Amino acid sequence: MVYCTRSDREDPTMTAKKRKIKLYTLSTCSHCNRTKRFFNENGIEMEFIDVDLLSGSEREQIMNEVRKLNPDCSFPTICIGEEIVVGFNEEKLKKALDL
Repeated sequence: MVYCTRSDREDPTMTAKKRKIKLYTLSTCSHCNRTKRFFNENGIEMEFIDVDLLSGSEREQIMNEVRKLNPDCSFPTICIGEEIVVGFNEEKLKKALDL
């Protein structure tokens, strides 16, 4: 499932390596770990947050962010610029990243 609001692919200067990439993950989730490995293997910088390792108000704040992006709150939730990809799907990630 891919949710799109506005795609940075409209701007040719915004390559995968220039777009901000943020992953919301769980430390014990095999799909989340595979997603992190995919970005690392492709040399693409990203920021990730293992939500299950957070606690208290910090965890609640991050979960509110996830709910806004992905109302089902499933993991991984992947933000590539303004594009949201839910779950690990290599083909959808490659398309979102123009790989």
